[in-house]
Amino acid sequence: MKTVRVELGERSYDILIAPGARARVGELSKKLELGSRCLVVTDTTVGPLYGRAVVEGLQQAGFTADTVELEPGEETKTLDTLRTLYDAMLEKGLDRKSFVVALGGGVVGDVAGYAAATYMRGIPVVQVPTTVVAQVDAGVGGKTGVNLPQGKNLVGAFHQPRLVVADPETLYTLEERDLRAGFAEVVKHAVIRDAAHFAWLEAHVVAFLALDLPSIEEAIAQSCRIKAAVVADDEREAGPRAVLNFGHTVGHALEALTGYTAFRHGEAIAIGMACAAVLSTAVNRAPKDDAARLVALLERAGLPTTFSGLETAAILDQIGRDKKVEEQRLRLVLMDKIGQVSIVPDVDPGALAEAIDARRAPTTGPEAPS
Repeated sequence: MKTVRVELGERSYDILIAPGARARVGELSKKLELGSRCLVVTDTTVGPLYGRAVVEGLQQAGFTADTVELEPGEETKTLDTLRTLYDAMLEKGLDRKSFVVALGGGVVGDVAGYAAATYMRGIPVVQVPTTVVAQVDAGVGGKTGVNLPQGKNLVGAFHQPRLVVADPETLYTLEERDLRAGFAEVVKHAVIRDAAHFAWLEAHVVAFLALDLPSIEEAIAQSCRIKAAVVADDEREAGPRAVLNFGHTVGHALEALTGYTAFRHGEAIAIGMACAAVLSTAVNRAPKDDAARLVALLERAGLPTTFSGLETAAILDQIGRDKKVEEQRLRLVLMDKIGQVSIVPDVDPGALAEAIDARRAPTTGPEAPS
């Protein structure tokens, strides 16, 4: 079992990565001295696949475990879903010593984590991520929340998990499109902090997408090490942690403008990273060769790096509602080189518009792989 420690003082926790770890959630949670009752929050896709193993493991460890299954997809990250979870917590008798187990992808992790953060002013959560995006990014670092019609993750809280259990075997049941989309977040971590890992990904992208277990484990573990280090430096995104938003400003706008249905999250982020790469070279921050390497790796992974069917003005307007806009000034994460990025506090909207236009494809409708 690979272990990555997130060092946050009294809120420190482990990320445990091992094949078959889903069956050990109860055993591993027992060591945390949690309450005797828990609610497993999952969705109707993941629940039938892995819910039984997790619940049985919890029960064998002496916990009383109930389950709530949500509908899958970004459309579930709503205030209405939170009400559903609060009602279930009350119905099942969860108290301030109880805990939540978030079993699923990033959507389940975000909404279940926020429910845990706010129920009775906060109860523990154990994250059991089952997608690449969740195992390397969404399930780590304590960001939780839901969307509003006006934008993504506009309601949320920082609520660190007590434990993260990542089982690479759960990736075997992902659709190929979701596997590729998750790879975008793996690439993001390498771009912002680890040039050597980026080169490793260039050499192992085919093995990763072929579900080679050693390659998957290494990619997940190194991404978690990178994110753990960033989070340890800046838990609540007061400054340096914002580097994790590389590609997300444009990416979130694309998701919101298409109703969270045209793109997988990682696909939108891939396009956002491509736009950021263009902008980084245009303002003479990053070498053109490094920007080209980034776009080439994304395309080798079968990820979109262009889009169509959305007006640049609409994208800029949506970006204006983003949490990363401060006092009407546009703050973006731009590349300096592979393995290093900077937070640029006052980006020219005109330059961003040109970068967005540079990644526009001559096709009709939002581009998203089938």
